[in-house]
Order: sequence, then structure tokens, then C-alpha cells
Amino acid sequence: MWHYRDSGSGRPLVLLHGIGMSHAAWNAVMPYLSATRRVIAFDTAGFGSTPPLPAGTPPTIANLVDGLARSLRAIGIDGPVDISGNSLGGSMAIEAARRGIARTVVAISPAGLWRDHDSFHVKYVFASLRLMATRCPGLMKATLRTPALRELALAVPISVGSRRMPFGDAIRAVNDLSTSGAFEETFDHTRARLSGAGIAVPVTVAFGDHDWILPRRSQCPNGLPSHTRWIRKRGWGHVPMWADPAGVSQLILDGTR
Repeated sequence: MWHYRDSGSGRPLVLLHGIGMSHAAWNAVMPYLSATRRVIAFDTAGFGSTPPLPAGTPPTIANLVDGLARSLRAIGIDGPVDISGNSLGGSMAIEAARRGIARTVVAISPAGLWRDHDSFHVKYVFASLRLMATRCPGLMKATLRTPALRELALAVPISVGSRRMPFGDAIRAVNDLSTSGAFEETFDHTRARLSGAGIAVPVTVAFGDHDWILPRRSQCPNGLPSHTRWIRKRGWGHVPMWADPAGVSQLILDGTR
């Protein structure tokens, strides 16, 4: 059973975060969404307060979605449910749609839509962040204390506009990254191309024009259904929830009606 935060009431809406993060990645948008929906933000296996998948079970997208399905059943959700995910969470949401687990999907900067493979710089960006978070957490947290330095440090891995991230959320992001028990293994096992073959439910895919983790060559249809709604958001980076919480929330609500 995955750890989760449950807020609001109404038709359930599941939120899935990106690699190295936790349900706290959705802190800024939760108040907007929970006004009309029951919002369930999970910690994916190996991140936040959820233990990694059992030994011998690699954290592939397929195996992570298996874990998600079990967790949904454990909290009493048996039928298809609205799912929104960011980055790794967006990939999981698309896989959940392919399996019939999702009622609708909003995937924000989903990984896996590249033509051949992910951009070479991504592993170096993530490795550098992971090294700083685990070896120099004090220095990293001190850097994030000032909004201008927070913007400079997080514009590439998270988003332009990261100066708007509350300092407490920035500290939580560092802690989540440093304690991610399955970071490297999950990164290595989730780099395959996604397939959207057979998806019949509504799908919205959104990328920001300032996403420097997944540039345009990583934003290909790759077999997603023809009815997929593609959106390009001005000013968004890879993880836009803190930069534009109202805009992210509206995108999710519109895509999961």
C-alpha cells in the first residue's frame, strides 16, 4: 500500500509525481483541486514515505502501475479513475490509461515520448542534483533560501518561476531527493519509449515551452491515440506546479471533466 495524501470530496482524482519527488510536489495545486474533487496524491514506490517495490521487482513503468492499481484497490477504488501525472507520473498515467485503469488522463511533461532515447543531458542533470542533495544538503538548502537563487538553481530541473516555490517546499524537495531509495534504479528502468496503443479514454498531454529536461525532440506522439489533446503552455518548465498552480489546476480540471 502506497503512502498518500487525501484531500477534499467529490469524484476521485489521482495525482502522481515525478522521479525523486513525493506527493508534496502537488502542494501548491491541492487547494485548487480539492475544492471540487477528492484528491489522492500518492508517493510512488521508492519515493517519499513509500518503500521501494519488493526485491526482484524492477521499478519499470509497468511494475509501478501494478503497484498503483493495488493501492487504488486498497483504498476502495476499483473502477477507472481520473489520473494526472507529471514527468514519471505522466508516463504512469498513460500506461494506466492503456490498461483501462484510468477514466481520463492529464500528463504534464510525460517522460518516454522521445523518438529514439531520452536526451543525453538528463542523466547528468539528475546525477548532479542527486549528488548535491545527498552530499551537500546544507549548501543546497542555503542556496534555495533566497528566491533569486532558488530561481537560478531550479529553472532547469523544475521550472522557470521556481522563485515562487515556498522555502518549505524547496527544503522538502531536497529531502525527498536525498532520501529517494529507488532513484537510480527507477531512472534506469523507466527510460524505454512509451506506447499508447489501444487507449480509448480522453488523454491530455501538456508540455511547457521552457521544459529543458524534455525538449521538443522528446515530445513525440509515439502511438498515442489520435484523439489526444496536445497543449503547449507558455512559460512552463518541466515541473510547473509551483510556477503556475492555478494554470496547472485548471488544465487538470478541464482534462478530467
